[in-house]
Amino acid sequence: MTPRTFSHIVGFDDCPFPRAHRGDVRVIGTIFAGARMEGVVSGKVRRDGRNSTSVLTRLVRGSKFGAHAQLVLLQGVALAGFNVIDVPQLCGALGIPALVVARHAPRPEAMRRALLERIPGGARKWALVERLGPMEPLGHVHVQRVGITREEAANVISATAINGNIPEPLRAAHLIAGGIGHGESRGRT
Repeated sequence: MTPRTFSHIVGFDDCPFPRAHRGDVRVIGTIFAGARMEGVVSGKVRRDGRNSTSVLTRLVRGSKFGAHAQLVLLQGVALAGFNVIDVPQLCGALGIPALVVARHAPRPEAMRRALLERIPGGARKWALVERLGPMEPLGHVHVQRVGITREEAANVISATAINGNIPEPLRAAHLIAGGIGHGESRGRT
């Protein structure tokens, strides 16, 4: 079977926020057609909350880009601290696959402890993380996949990581989020 290609990709990242911040955190989505950014969407999710899946679904579906979206890229499995995304539910609601990307190998035991010991609803959130399975190394990043084969994921990373190891839709979302959160972008994705 020939691997699918994905030309219309949306990548999400959250804006930086102070450690003591409570409340909503802005989320940025960049929409790419091939190597060209076609648009930006934004919304807000609750710090350590439970609404990330519904917000991302609404941002994609409710945008003029939604009908063309073929793949969602996520910068990790949680936004705004520990607002864990139900990735299979997101994929089901949008009818498209998702690829969770991280620059470094995760520390699942540290995440489990933090969720179970410090975060309200942490057991439910940890169950969402566990359901995705472990991150797997792929090229210079680590990924979790829903609805996309390893070969297709490798092709997406190869085709979209044109300015480093991180796919351009995630890199652009990170830069925009940093600019909004700090007044200028800084740091690495």
